[in-house]
Amino acid sequence: MNPALPLSVSPRIAPLFRLQYEAAQEAWVLLYPEGMVRLNTPAAEILRRCDGQRDVAAIIADLEQCFQQSGLSDDVQAFLGQAGERGWLV
Repeated sequence: MNPALPLSVSPRIAPLFRLQYEAAQEAWVLLYPEGMVRLNTPAAEILRRCDGQRDVAAIIADLEQCFQQSGLSDDVQAFLGQAGERGWLV
């Protein structure tokens, strides 16, 4: 199991990666020198908020408000932990 990212951390996309929407893929992707990761909608929505300005608590609050759904904290923190382990975030 991957460790959850603490609520006080303000993650951002790592310098080697670029998050962008690819019309050809009809999806958000994470580009890096060796390739590309096609993201599902929840992953893209989380990563789009990782701007280094918002902490994890603010990202969760924004997602819960945007999608009018509560209880997203565990899933968001778990995903951010996995993304961090993969080197997508700093």
